[in-house]
Amino acid sequence: MIKRSKKYVDTLKKAPKSPVSLEEAINFIKANPGAKFDESVDISLRLGVDISKSDQTVRGSVSLPNGTGKTVRVIVFAAGDKADQAQGAGADAVGYEDLIEKIKGGWLDFDVAIATPDAMKEVRKIARVLGPRGLMPNPKTGTVTDDTAGAVKAAKAGKVDFRMDRTGNLCVMCGKRSFETGKLVENILAIVEAVKAERPASAKGTFIRAATVSSTMGVGIQVVLKDEKAK
Repeated sequence: MIKRSKKYVDTLKKAPKSPVSLEEAINFIKANPGAKFDESVDISLRLGVDISKSDQTVRGSVSLPNGTGKTVRVIVFAAGDKADQAQGAGADAVGYEDLIEKIKGGWLDFDVAIATPDAMKEVRKIARVLGPRGLMPNPKTGTVTDDTAGAVKAAKAGKVDFRMDRTGNLCVMCGKRSFETGKLVENILAIVEAVKAERPASAKGTFIRAATVSSTMGVGIQVVLKDEKAK
């Protein structure tokens, strides 16, 4: 059982006991920080899918209108002109077989990995390293592309990927606690709409069954999305 701090327990006692609006939840989080640093704020969604069916996996990406507030480290697997374009767009590391060998050696100091289609044959050799960490390039999230410059710029500007876990839950960073409430709301609604757009055709019933907003070290607050133009 996780031992919680006195501060966490005290915040939990005064937290809303039933779902509230996004604005109320975010204002509560901003007024009750879980840590002294500028915490990230996440939206967690419980999805109404059949986790036993592979065709009901939910995965995609979304560009947050107000960014993430985080410095995103981007690497690109590419050669030739595509590598030069990625470098020019601000990629933190660009390479091909040399970059793959570096990762095999244990280097994982990055947040997003992008690859050109022709580089994927070699990149797949480190799928066991990148996959479990959510770093494997994928066409569905726009990280397997010949437009390396565009992909780097999108990642740096606040594009986030999302992927349902094996229990049917999905968690996405939507900004920092220091963001204005309205900006966090806009980011969350963008995420919700992007997730809804990836609803599997075979999914039945209510798709988003529950939603919770929380900060890195803070208490989770359940929110109502139906009145937030998220239907």
